Amino acid sequence: MTNFLDIHTTDKAALRGMIEAAKQMKTARAGQPKGAPDAEQPLANRMVALIFEKPSTRTRTSFDVGVRQMGGQTMVLSGSEMQLGHGETIADTARVLSRYVDMIMIRTFEELTLHEMAEYASVPVINGLTNRTHPCQVMADVMTFEEHRGSIAGRKIVWAGDGNNVCASVVHAAGQFGYDFTFTGPPTLDPEAEALDFARAQGVGVTIERDPMKAVEGADLVFADTWVSMHDPQSARERRHNQLRGYQVNEALMARAKPDSLFMHCLPAHRDDEVTSAVMDGPHSVVWDEAENRLHAQKAIMRWCLGV
Repeated sequence: MTNFLDIHTTDKAALRGMIEAAKQMKTARAGQPKGAPDAEQPLANRMVALIFEKPSTRTRTSFDVGVRQMGGQTMVLSGSEMQLGHGETIADTARVLSRYVDMIMIRTFEELTLHEMAEYASVPVINGLTNRTHPCQVMADVMTFEEHRGSIAGRKIVWAGDGNNVCASVVHAAGQFGYDFTFTGPPTLDPEAEALDFARAQGVGVTIERDPMKAVEGADLVFADTWVSMHDPQSARERRHNQLRGYQVNEALMARAKPDSLFMHCLPAHRDDEVTSAVMDGPHSVVWDEAENRLHAQKAIMRWCLGV
């Protein structure tokens, strides 16, 4: 069974193959209408279940469009429409869905839900996001960097703000793709130690620098993400804003990075909180390419999972 559950649990050569396949598929579609089918239809007669316990714009749209472009069909299921882990166990849901569909993508809260789905499904399972990681997003990020600046190996990548689930996958990717990682943010929001240890074990540089101006010196890429989750209560939102205000990515911060540095954000962005509009819309920003590349990277992931 070929699942795509996390970057650090996937073979390095396979990850590189997916990035290269994504680039090729994007090039092959250049100039075509958005709804036009791919020349190859590797998912013809295939059905893919897209499960969303968490709301989604980019994940839902990019997976849905990607399956359709490759000739397949989708079944979109929300948490409110299913008995996932409530009236029916996750294991039983996985067994049942496997009788109907050829692949499952799940965007959920708990990592345990993802792993239980993968353990009991007899079809490939893809991690569309958990509270702990977001590997599909970071595959698109690696692809986007390399489109603009060539190989990401040996580059300096800086994460500013909250060491959240996307950050964890950026750290995992440092180990797998060979770039150096620097985190700048408050100690209470550091990336999890397990992710940092994994990257260090692969021989890449991993640094924590509390001063954001020092952290971004020589950076090839600066990341930001929202300071608050869609489910955080108001009290938590205010507390996080107070903690993170000094780590906003603004023009002054980007000026300390390399002149040709890039800025990325997985979106949705809270403009003028974690990043200013001047940076989001400025010359360093590649956020819209990054968003588009979710489509191409995920198509490559799906093909790899199905071996087509």
